[in-house]
Amino acid sequence: MSEAPGLLKKLVEYGKSDFYPFHMPGHKRQFKESFAGSFPNPFSIDITEIDGFDNLHHPEEILKESMEWAAEVYGSHKTYYLVNGSSCGILSAISGTVSRGGTVLMSRNCHKSAYHGVFLNDLKVKYIYPQLMGEFGLQGGLLPEQVEELLISHPEIEAVLVVSPTYDGIVSDIGAIAEVVHRFHLPLIVDEAHGAHFPFGKKAGFPVPALEMGADIVIQSVHKTLPSFTQTALMHVREGYVDIGRLDRYVHIYQSSSPSYVMMAGIERCIQYMSKEGVKEMEAFYERIGEVRKRLSHMKGLRLFMGSEKGMYGVYDVDCSKIIISTKGTGISGAELDDRLRKEYHLEMEMCGPDYVTAITTLMDTQEGLDRLCEALLEIDSGLSLKEKEKKGEELFSGRDMAMDSRMTIAKAMDGPRERVLISEGTGRVSAEFVYVYPPGIPIAAPGEVLEKEIVDLIMRYQRLGLPVQGMEDESGKYLYVVRETEIK
Repeated sequence: MSEAPGLLKKLVEYGKSDFYPFHMPGHKRQFKESFAGSFPNPFSIDITEIDGFDNLHHPEEILKESMEWAAEVYGSHKTYYLVNGSSCGILSAISGTVSRGGTVLMSRNCHKSAYHGVFLNDLKVKYIYPQLMGEFGLQGGLLPEQVEELLISHPEIEAVLVVSPTYDGIVSDIGAIAEVVHRFHLPLIVDEAHGAHFPFGKKAGFPVPALEMGADIVIQSVHKTLPSFTQTALMHVREGYVDIGRLDRYVHIYQSSSPSYVMMAGIERCIQYMSKEGVKEMEAFYERIGEVRKRLSHMKGLRLFMGSEKGMYGVYDVDCSKIIISTKGTGISGAELDDRLRKEYHLEMEMCGPDYVTAITTLMDTQEGLDRLCEALLEIDSGLSLKEKEKKGEELFSGRDMAMDSRMTIAKAMDGPRERVLISEGTGRVSAEFVYVYPPGIPIAAPGEVLEKEIVDLIMRYQRLGLPVQGMEDESGKYLYVVRETEIK
């Protein structure tokens, strides 16, 4: 019998290396810091629902008290500990607010878990598209007036789901959107997975959290930007527009029946730390990020996204902790910059787009790590030759604000008769699969949507650039399932 591949050994070796993480989880492997200094060996506290330790699926004692305490910290009427990540919260929120076969208004840049919720409940979707910031090719914010127009023209909509902040740190005007949605007596769900640090950093200068702006259900990934274990998340709920009893039912469907006490203790410890020492640490972190951004603003070829677009393109605010570096006009792609940072400088980015890279920074980043990032980018920038800067390549397209032609629901397209075609020959066909770059997991094409030539070209361009194009069953990435033409009416 062959030996196990040795995942643990590889993780230990990697942990001892000088590779620095500019990606989630937010603890950045700094386990000796104060937030985890007293955290015990996880095996010693890994238990099941024994006497005295409550049951997450029927909390009456310590877990009930812990989540009620968390609700007080955040100012919600009810807060749930999620051990299946933000995906669990998004699935629960969709299922708990929209009737089966009903209609949801959803921003087109939602994470794939939102689309899975649509599929599982056989929902119809009306999309709102974020504005497109041309210079950087990033997706901007959502306009409240567009939300209102869609709610007026589609009275069958039962709930609204938006992403704020985006993967790139763009915050929409949630206050104005909530006001619009509530005029129609509907709940507003905000995927704030990447903004878990907002409640503790708002005094320092970070954006105001969605819950305080009037959202009814807010999902946060504490593991993304705070010191907590991967897969830990929170869902906050406000009374008024949400049937909490129905929502509660779905939380227990999507949560594991064997929730990890290590993870739940990690969530509680994270909130405890952030609500005390963490607030002060967020102020220091804001200052450190300001210095990083100041240093990187002097690059000549590479460009730092400065967030000066506030007030334009639907951008209400910007999370400065997301460091986005554009490679446009330099002759190198985002994938190439990502590769150089990894191989030459041992810096691992969160993601790369066709012409940019994104680094996630958190309050747990060390000064040494931030210095390494600045020095690496400045060195790469200074080494870009004039020839490289002038080199012309393909015109890259990293964002979209165009409405897709959807011929059928996601569920019907995924479950119905289908056939496999070469992606290059898919133009005009109706997709039966998701296609996305992961991370961030936002669909380029969703089941039921027509594969326009621009979308087919975009998929193939991303593949040529070496971006992680996923979602298709074909692991080679050459083929895509489409709906059999006889099924399209």
